[in-house]
Amino acid sequence: MNDDDKPLSAGGFSPPPATDSTPSGQDAPLSAAVFEPLSTASSGQQQAKWPWFLGALGGLIVLYGLFFLLTARSLDIVVDAVGPAEVQISGLVIPIGPRFLLRSGEYELTVTVPGYETYQDMISVSDAESQRLEVSPAIKPGWVTINSTPPGAEADLDGITIGTTPLKRLSLPAGTATLTLTLPRFQQRTATIDITGRDIEQTLLFDMAPDWADIVVDANPSDATVWLEDEPLGDVGAVIPIMSGERQLIIRANGYVDEVIELSVVAGVPQEIGPVDLKPSAGVLTLTSTPTGAAVAIDGVFEGRTPLEVELAPDQSHTIQLTKSGYQRRRLTLALARGESSTREVTLTPRLGDVEFRLAPPEAELVINGAAMGRGDQTLALPAVEQRLEVRATGYASQRLQVTPREGLRQIVTVTLLTEAEARKAAIKPEIVTALGQTLLLIDPIASPMNEFSMGASRREPGRRSNEVLHPVKLERAFYLATTETTNAQFRQYLEGHSSGQIEGNSLNREHQPVAGVSWQQAARFCNWLSAKEGLTPFYRENEGIIRGYNASSTGYRLPSEAEWSYAARVEGEGYRKFAWGEDFPPNAPVVNVADNTSALVTGRILNGYADGHIVAAPVASFPPNHRGLYDMGGNVAEWVHDVYVIPSANAELTTDPLGAMNGDNYTVRGASWALSRLAELRLTYRDYGAAGRDDLGFRIARYAE
Repeated sequence: MNDDDKPLSAGGFSPPPATDSTPSGQDAPLSAAVFEPLSTASSGQQQAKWPWFLGALGGLIVLYGLFFLLTARSLDIVVDAVGPAEVQISGLVIPIGPRFLLRSGEYELTVTVPGYETYQDMISVSDAESQRLEVSPAIKPGWVTINSTPPGAEADLDGITIGTTPLKRLSLPAGTATLTLTLPRFQQRTATIDITGRDIEQTLLFDMAPDWADIVVDANPSDATVWLEDEPLGDVGAVIPIMSGERQLIIRANGYVDEVIELSVVAGVPQEIGPVDLKPSAGVLTLTSTPTGAAVAIDGVFEGRTPLEVELAPDQSHTIQLTKSGYQRRRLTLALARGESSTREVTLTPRLGDVEFRLAPPEAELVINGAAMGRGDQTLALPAVEQRLEVRATGYASQRLQVTPREGLRQIVTVTLLTEAEARKAAIKPEIVTALGQTLLLIDPIASPMNEFSMGASRREPGRRSNEVLHPVKLERAFYLATTETTNAQFRQYLEGHSSGQIEGNSLNREHQPVAGVSWQQAARFCNWLSAKEGLTPFYRENEGIIRGYNASSTGYRLPSEAEWSYAARVEGEGYRKFAWGEDFPPNAPVVNVADNTSALVTGRILNGYADGHIVAAPVASFPPNHRGLYDMGGNVAEWVHDVYVIPSANAELTTDPLGAMNGDNYTVRGASWALSRLAELRLTYRDYGAAGRDDLGFRIARYAE
């Protein structure tokens, strides 16, 4: 056998034969152990098998390596992260730089980067020669500390409150966020912050800018004080810090009229205001008379009727004149000091005239202005002013009439009573009911303690508006007035398809709610329709569906005149009501439907602290009636009245049973509604106008009794 034909031992290494030539005391080199075969034949066979097996195994390994290289695919793994990435792939993989050689199939991939969450996923290698895989590990949160100067600011991150500064080591996700800092008396601070993440510590510091400016007010007198609404700020001349924005400053001093200053305050920009010279305040005169109801003119200008409180320019002489029919005129001269209050009581001297009364039957009783004067014929000296007379007797129909005595002139009044049977046809019912079920009550001004009264309000009355000019009015014709506002159910019998609508999901269209969204023309046409339904002469003159005037002698249904509405709502005995419920404001019990606490989302402006239980219009008669038995005269819905809208003259003469112009562009609205809450709007003298319907505007009906 040649040397080239000898088989290779493992690793291609053949050990040298053993000899005895190794020096004593030295380590012998490693060599194969000497093996003595049992026989020469078996030794030769063993030597022949091992080289063959090892050669075959090496060949297989080489062949598999060639097979792997020929069938392997190239995979490029790109890691989207900052920092070194450690990539591990299960199975047989050969890394070559950033790429990996592996055969197609499923593998488990693990990527680890400092500051990122460990990424693990199963990947699929296809048969494509070259493949690319992008991996984006999740970024770990960062540690953020937030400070403000001064501290104590409330911090919101993307609209979520996260605490009050200083805020230490907040674990926040990486990315961009909007930080808002809010601190009382400082401007709000909003900033966009970049959160690095990756377990990195960040510290942010924000300076808060003051939200006020220093204001100095100079005024005369020098002891005046500065107020912001009802809050005292300090004395004039002092440096006063005031928050930025539109502010209303009030300068006050005893004996002087408040001076209101509208001020635009810019944070950090100081201002000096003045000098402001305050005007001396007026004197206040409280004037009463016996009897009451005397007309008062001050320096020739009508101011109202007694009892009356008026302002007088200080340190000036004023001429005050009191007049009342049947009484002698009284004139006073008065001067009041600045801020002085004074009370004057004036007794008027009557002008008397003799009146002889001849009564039948003889037992008939004479009543004058509500006071019993005796029975049978008699002669009385009466004030020379219109007297309201009633003659009554059992079994007879009473008679009412008026007489005006004349000073120095004797008058004779003859009254013969009719039996009740004779007078029954002419009797006026105290209450009537319409074909729709509406109840109307009789209001007879002549039979009341007062039928001559003042409409409007004094210029000194809080909340008074410029269209509430005081002027004298007299009512003589008895009339009926509906106890409730017309409801949706009643109006839909006239106009079937009418809808009063809804507000913010709150219905105005229920059967017993007052009708709303009705124009003045629609309300007047409803009255004519109801008159025709009951066979009455229509009150309004209608041409092609348009109201173009009225017939004052008709007893058909109509809207109440403004004077009638005011009389029914305000006049009580010989006095006046300020509000539907009385004199106190605000009311301390649920007595009327106005914009209460529950109406804030619908009306915006409300009567704080008041709850009537209804967000919008309530069913009619949900609250107690007024002193005349009429419901909702001061709330629920405002009400159309008959009159064309005008502003009365300050020197208007006395008018009797006024109805106003035949037609016009706008008509008068009286009374408050569920949408109103201000003191000015809830007063019974409040007036408004329009022509079109509103969601808080309806009406009630009226008619003359005869």
